[in-house]
Amino acid sequence: MDHRWHYVDTVRSTMSAILYPLQVMVDLSTSPFRSISHYFTSKAALIEQVETLRIRQMLLETQLQRMVTLEAENRRLRRLLHSSMETRQETRVAEIIAVDLDPFSRQVVINKGSNDDVFPGQPLFDANGVMGQVIHVGPFSSTALLITAPSHATPVEVNRNGLRAIAMGTGAPNRLNLPFIPNNADIRVGDILVTSGLGGRFPPGHPVATVSRVENLPSRPYALVEATPTANLDGIREVLLVWTNPTNELSEAETEPSQVTPEANHSP
Repeated sequence: MDHRWHYVDTVRSTMSAILYPLQVMVDLSTSPFRSISHYFTSKAALIEQVETLRIRQMLLETQLQRMVTLEAENRRLRRLLHSSMETRQETRVAEIIAVDLDPFSRQVVINKGSNDDVFPGQPLFDANGVMGQVIHVGPFSSTALLITAPSHATPVEVNRNGLRAIAMGTGAPNRLNLPFIPNNADIRVGDILVTSGLGGRFPPGHPVATVSRVENLPSRPYALVEATPTANLDGIREVLLVWTNPTNELSEAETEPSQVTPEANHSP
């Protein structure tokens, strides 16, 4: 009857007018909480987005590290007309949760362990270069030795000419030594040292250090060569764990070497 003849429209209107102030008061009492909730929700989403973008930037910078060696690598690849090597890398971000300040150990503890497939000898990077390698693995955390530790040695090569050397830790946070470099070796201040891939621990082509000092000593058969690590060993919170799976892929050069050009053999 109400739907058809609208008997209670007046009652409904009156009740609506009476209840409207109450509705306004209830809305006013909850709107600040909604605004505050929206503010904190937006802030939390923004923080999460910034963190995601920062990690993504770190991953992209790590991938761009190999661009430093691209020119030298292309020259070497032109000599390899019969096969090509592709290195597939899986990376995962870990967080440093403890630091050993002893200069003779130079170790850090990260929040990834065997449950995350971390293994002894696994390389550790930041966005700028090589940091070290994992030496002890637990279920939930692992211990890594930095490249500046006195007991650590990193096989490197000069990116400019391929000269191979060993970068030894000194215990100092920003200095590496390159022993057994002959006085007549072609190495200069400013040369970039990258991983050579020898030893099988570190994938080739990642920045390790920049040569900071070259002193030829006539009284000694070897030059005094020092380098500064490119990685931020003392000021970084997040690091990258790398899983490397090298695979040899058969190219057409092995079957028809006469038809292969340097461009055809250029693999990403």
